Amino acid sequence: MNEEQLYAMRHSLAHITAQAVQHLWPQAKFGVGPVVENGFYYDIDLGDEQISEFDFKKIEKEMRSIINKDYPFEYSEKPIDEALEWAKGAGQPYKVELLNDLKREGTTLASELDATMMGMELPAGISGSVHQSVQSVIDVSFYTDGDFTDLCRGPHAASTGKVGAFKLMRVAGAYWRGNEKNPQMQRLYGVAFATKEELADHLEMLEQAKLRDHRKLGKDLDLYTMSPLVGSGLPLFTPRGTVLRDVAAQYSNQLRQARGFTKVWTPHITKQDLYEASGHWAKFGDELFLVTSQETSDKMALKPMNCPHHTQIYASQPRSYRDMPVRYLETTTDYRDEKTGELGGLNRVRSLTQDDSHVFARPDQIEQEIDGLLASARELYEEIGMKLRVRLSYRDDSDAYLGDVELWGTAQSQLKSAVKKNELEYFEQEGEAAFYGPKIDFMATDAIGREHQVATVQLDFVQPERFGLEYVSEDGSRRHPVMIHCALLGSIERFLSVFIEHTGGWFPFWAAPEQIRILTINDTVMDYVDEITTILTDTVLMKPVRYNEVRFTTDDRNESLGKKIREATNMKIPVQLIVGPKDKDARVVSVRTRSGEDSVSIDDLVEYLKDLS
Repeated sequence: MNEEQLYAMRHSLAHITAQAVQHLWPQAKFGVGPVVENGFYYDIDLGDEQISEFDFKKIEKEMRSIINKDYPFEYSEKPIDEALEWAKGAGQPYKVELLNDLKREGTTLASELDATMMGMELPAGISGSVHQSVQSVIDVSFYTDGDFTDLCRGPHAASTGKVGAFKLMRVAGAYWRGNEKNPQMQRLYGVAFATKEELADHLEMLEQAKLRDHRKLGKDLDLYTMSPLVGSGLPLFTPRGTVLRDVAAQYSNQLRQARGFTKVWTPHITKQDLYEASGHWAKFGDELFLVTSQETSDKMALKPMNCPHHTQIYASQPRSYRDMPVRYLETTTDYRDEKTGELGGLNRVRSLTQDDSHVFARPDQIEQEIDGLLASARELYEEIGMKLRVRLSYRDDSDAYLGDVELWGTAQSQLKSAVKKNELEYFEQEGEAAFYGPKIDFMATDAIGREHQVATVQLDFVQPERFGLEYVSEDGSRRHPVMIHCALLGSIERFLSVFIEHTGGWFPFWAAPEQIRILTINDTVMDYVDEITTILTDTVLMKPVRYNEVRFTTDDRNESLGKKIREATNMKIPVQLIVGPKDKDARVVSVRTRSGEDSVSIDDLVEYLKDLS
């Protein structure tokens, strides 16, 4: 089954879900029911009644009854006024609202088309070639199956009997049209696949995902916590979690420093003027935390990103073509006023730490700089064990982007050329670009087959021009540099959510917050343990993170060895060194890892650990 057929199947199941709900709750009012990743949902208003997971079985039973009747999906059209009468008669106020919006938009477009037919000049963005009547602009399409009719643009399966395998998954609250001032509806989610086997595989993946949920593991492994006194979306990292994020950031930094990047530092607040100049204020002004000063009348904000700040470091002194490229990196925390309903664990937070970097380059240096960043991203994710492919994120035809369209075309071609040259698997997607330029977005597949957007490389011709950034070229003329944005981890918080779930908390030895735990059998071996701890303290592991000192603890409590092993295993310590009287006499340590058990001479312990890293 191809993507179009799968989309039509899932869309049809959204309708069948609403139809089943209407059979069971005749008072149901319906919002919208789109296709989403792996399935569909429908927004429903039952008044004072609530759907719960206990209702899923009877809804699914009713859905199967509709499916077994194999009703055809029949297409029809109504003029907008007839469609409104239908929605009012059916007691569907949310559909009435949608149709009224469509009528207003259609009336405006009809007037524009009518003007064209009279020989008047068309407004920008309206086609001059009209082959339809004005009335058809505001006709509305419907689909009917059996006793259920819904306004819909389609597509659908041929009939209700051709919709594959499905399962209702959850119900959640959702404000109508995403506006918290509107009524709250119930959003009923389902998953759907072409075959029962594919559905079973997906449900098994979801079970694995529950076991790997970073919110659960974050608590179990003592990595981070949330506090209502601090605020939603503002995670607090424990000592163990701080080691994990520091090691990840250090690895990212060293990969870029090896390619000529140097560290900079910028403050966490700035004047509003900076973001007005960059264009971020107009685009993201409602996502900023505003700061009030008691000393100045300047309008200030907590920084949501770092690129405008880095432009000012570049602009602080004259630049020659000989100075190029100029490469900055900064691992720093930014702040975005995300909506409360979108916050979740480390996936979406209000304080996000980016391993950010920016290159200011001549046009002839773009290819080489992008090649280096692509290589760094590949090295990092290969070390983590995640398969990568690339999404080339382009602009669409909307007015949501800044800059000259021809420059966008050039930039998009250059990114595609770099990806092909580096023999990366890729796909192209319009509408996913940053407002200032196209992107290479790395998509990493985790251990249970889910894909996550991680690293990004972005080309930007817009901000250097907006900020008047220049360098003196070889012929003495002044030119704007090209700005290349890159983050290998992206948001470190979000990266950690992916990393925790990918590994299931069993981090590779180099990244583990606690790499080794020494477990004593009794207190007669403490002098031997002292020898081992001296060796570990003096050992430096160089791969993949330089200056990676061994992180270890000793469990010498008066507890059974079995209990100590269980506790170390529950904390997912990669290496357990068991030390007893026999080990001391033989000058060995008993090593326990996920791969099994081994006995290692104390003289060979350092080399053993280096092999692990």
